[in-house]
Amino acid sequence: MSTETPSRGPQRRRRRRPGGGGGSARTSAAPVVSPSNSRESAPFDPAPVPFPSLVTDPDLLDALDQRGFEKTTPIQSAVLPYALEGKDVIGCAETGTGKTAAYLLPILARLLRGNREGRSSGGVTRALVLAPTRELATQIDDEVQGFAYHSPVSSVAVYGGVAMEPQARALAAGVDIVIATPGRLLDHMRNKVGDFSHLEVFVLDEADRMMDMGFWPDVRRIAEALPPSTARQTMLFSATMPDEVMRFADTLAPGATFVQVGSRRGPAATISHEAKILPTREKGAFLAKYLRKVHEPAIVFVNTKIGCDRLARQLSQSGLRVAAIHADRSQRERTDVIEAFRAGRIRTLVATDVAARGLDIDAVGLIVNFEVPRGLDSYVHRVGRTGRNETSGHALTLADPSEQDGLREIEQAFGIVLGDVHVSAAPSGKPATAGSDEQPADLQARG
Repeated sequence: MSTETPSRGPQRRRRRRPGGGGGSARTSAAPVVSPSNSRESAPFDPAPVPFPSLVTDPDLLDALDQRGFEKTTPIQSAVLPYALEGKDVIGCAETGTGKTAAYLLPILARLLRGNREGRSSGGVTRALVLAPTRELATQIDDEVQGFAYHSPVSSVAVYGGVAMEPQARALAAGVDIVIATPGRLLDHMRNKVGDFSHLEVFVLDEADRMMDMGFWPDVRRIAEALPPSTARQTMLFSATMPDEVMRFADTLAPGATFVQVGSRRGPAATISHEAKILPTREKGAFLAKYLRKVHEPAIVFVNTKIGCDRLARQLSQSGLRVAAIHADRSQRERTDVIEAFRAGRIRTLVATDVAARGLDIDAVGLIVNFEVPRGLDSYVHRVGRTGRNETSGHALTLADPSEQDGLREIEQAFGIVLGDVHVSAAPSGKPATAGSDEQPADLQARG
């Protein structure tokens, strides 16, 4: 149970599904050569297998059954055999493929085994997960609660934008699992709050996002304050794996097992792509008309916070159910908007890149880039909010004529075609399958 929020009972039984993710990643059991260097993926069989063939703890098996998790996804099939043995792992897979369960299940299995064997030390933190955003940290904590509901394992989410005192009390009490953003955790560590001297597992989730957001120095400081890599298990996960991230991973966990499912940098194969080239001044009216023909939840990404609020107002005035989310909104406001979107009270979410990572929202059928994203990785992670859990999704990019070079770069990098389309190309009920001068949005308040 979390130390910050009341515990929740087991989630209601849902239809049977793969283990926490989807996507159509297919990888041969033979080693896979990484496209940007000679690092080879460890051999694995991506075929789904029943969780009881890998997980043996009865509490975890009960939780998996209660939550409707029946078989593994490819990234879980690849990672779990190594991670459950306590090996260091570097995992690369498309978004929405179940990476969270791939590291949480080994963490929980290790902690529960230690409890039963009397090897656990009370009053100390035993596992630390670093995440780049508040939303992802709370989401991971929710997953811990879901998997650990039948066990005595405790957890806390530590992030900025809220009071430090409840977090400090949980850290001082020695909560078992800490899920934190780097900036806020460093604040606590500077205040000498929390005991990480007995840490058994260290995880970095969305590692490339941490690099993009400038968290590398904070992550290094945190890692230096932990037990040495030889005394802990280290796991690093990301949807893209630039060389800089790989080099950093090698310093954190020398000799770690590297597994790659699907492309290192490309979007999931379940996503179709298109583009519309039109002047910036015409984008809002075009988008409002386009969204009226779409009957699935949509997320619209904007490059700036000012532009995010402006577009949300324009779409709302057009009669659409819209809300905006960005780093200037309070944590409470952001949480309320996300929950309203999940519940269907809001059909379109307008967001800066604060929402591009980690948010696991079911049934998002459409992603719109209101401008061409600033960077290829940003494109991958934005469109990765759709096409999840083995469902199809669609991505539309609206480009001013001055942004066409950005479209060509996306096409060349990922081997996709972003042909210009007209309004009539978006049929009723399903999208077709085929520029801002403000300062960039602050992707996320530090920690």
